[in-house]
Amino acid sequence: MNNKTRILILAGLLMSSSTWAAEKCNSILDFEARKLRSSEQINFCQQFKGKVLLAVNTASECGFTPQFEGLEALYKKYKDQGLEIVGFPSDDFFQEHDDEKETADICYLNYGVSFTMLSPSSVRGSDANAFYKKLTTAADHSVKWNFFKYLVDKNGNVVGSWNSKAKPLAGEIEQAIINALK
Repeated sequence: MNNKTRILILAGLLMSSSTWAAEKCNSILDFEARKLRSSEQINFCQQFKGKVLLAVNTASECGFTPQFEGLEALYKKYKDQGLEIVGFPSDDFFQEHDDEKETADICYLNYGVSFTMLSPSSVRGSDANAFYKKLTTAADHSVKWNFFKYLVDKNGNVVGSWNSKAKPLAGEIEQAIINALK
């Protein structure tokens, strides 16, 4: 076998190996959804693989809606270290607008949200989107109200969850994020 043949074989093996590695993704991240008020699709494996992910079900007409401020501050503080936050607007508790534009206005204009916000979907019960079905199964408990938070580590494992009253900054959530980013 000559050197040119060896190089071609080795290149082929490397390409198939890197393709396999790129495709391999924790099943919880095997999900795709549309961004809020956009036609852009977000592939969770491509976007969040190897990152720490805080998933939050949101509602723009809830008493906890001001938590967008803390979530945004948390995102800005840790995004360069590998934190991603994804908001899942949901009307499961009847506190989300029917019109995506109104939801987007509250998120982007009122609170300056720059982290990923998805189009509205259900996050509990049999109607829950596929990501939340896997998320709540892995956490072994379901969403109880708006602004329930789940933390997924770099390997795609659920490592924490907090109820609506838990504030994003300067507490248990932030400490768990710091630990997960290590």
